[in-house]
Amino acid sequence: MRRSTTTTLSLGAVFTVLALAGCASYPEPADTSSAASAPAHLSASTPSASAPLSSAQLNHRLLNESDLGEGYTRKSEIPRRSDDVTLIGCPALEKLGSDAATGSGLDFTRKAKTSFTYIGSSSSEVSEELYSDSPAKLSTGISKVFAAMLSCPTYQVTSGSTVVDMRAERSAAPNLGDERWSQLLTFSAGGQRSVVKQTAIRADNILMIVSGSPGLVDAHLDKALAKARTTR
Repeated sequence: MRRSTTTTLSLGAVFTVLALAGCASYPEPADTSSAASAPAHLSASTPSASAPLSSAQLNHRLLNESDLGEGYTRKSEIPRRSDDVTLIGCPALEKLGSDAATGSGLDFTRKAKTSFTYIGSSSSEVSEELYSDSPAKLSTGISKVFAAMLSCPTYQVTSGSTVVDMRAERSAAPNLGDERWSQLLTFSAGGQRSVVKQTAIRADNILMIVSGSPGLVDAHLDKALAKARTTR
């Protein structure tokens, strides 16, 4: 079954890869079999959920080049493709795409995003998304997206003439924040193969998603969450 959807799903790697096809080759992690960590709670001193932050406040809390260190360059935002995206072989994602087009899913109005390229032994990328809403809405939205993406071990995503074969598998998430989710997405397109890790962490009324090269995601989660929760 095919269903055309808009690209409002906010887990960036799924659709960003369509604009990257040429696909950068990300290093694969050594172990991909661990189950995701169970939800945890912040310390008792953490205040109860407060009003959602504005997009401007979230933007101020994103990582920047000075936070990441040498070798990182901020990427210009890739213009949204006009082509409809088609999901093939995953009914749960097809339904989620339809929901996203009507404004649910992760289509929160209070959001900010940034992306970086790291020049090392090979070029790799990492991106960060921040959202703010009530804890219940953030938890429900991200849980629904991850559940849908992990419900189909393999499927395809097409946009125009680009066809991407995809595989999703659960990955271990660090014991950070109130709740966390993590997965590995393997993209195969044009004879090339890439692995992207996505880890989402909710801390009170902030949802942070870090995506990209598995090694870079793991390296920057702590500092990204610390800055996202800053009160300055």
